[in-house]
Amino acid sequence: METPDLRYPVGKFKFPNVVSADDRQKFIAEIAETPARLRAAVARLSDEQLETPYRPEGWTVRQVVHHVPDSHFTSYSRYKLALTEDEPAVKGYYEDRWAELADGRGGPVEVSLRLLECLHLRWVALLRSLTEVEWKRTFHHSEHGPVRLDQNAALYAWHGRHHVGHITSLRERMGWK
Repeated sequence: METPDLRYPVGKFKFPNVVSADDRQKFIAEIAETPARLRAAVARLSDEQLETPYRPEGWTVRQVVHHVPDSHFTSYSRYKLALTEDEPAVKGYYEDRWAELADGRGGPVEVSLRLLECLHLRWVALLRSLTEVEWKRTFHHSEHGPVRLDQNAALYAWHGRHHVGHITSLRERMGWK
């Protein structure tokens, strides 16, 4: 039996070339659901459980929870840039270094859960307002090159499922109810 890759509990992401209006609506719905799914994934976990890495040499559950709003805020900002500038340049960032900062290593998860909830209220409202033309706008990512906003919605729908999957698969493996 093949051992599952704990890094990718929902599979690896691949940018889609074509994104339909139905796809976009599905992505928006998944992005809208991410805060509640993340909150449910960490419900009733003790501090000791929050300090457990989701895989060997991986982040702790706490770091994963803090990473999600960090990443999603970055994405939200990229939407704003792409909607107000012509193919703005955006750079990647050292997610691993951010996760090692004090707020990512030891802060209360409730703060990041609330931050994510509020951020997603704004982000989902913005996504729902986009026109066909706006969905095709792009930013130029330092690592991925040009990225359309519809492709980025696919990425962040996956990203939420990906990190929730890290936590829920750990809970299942550990028998945490």
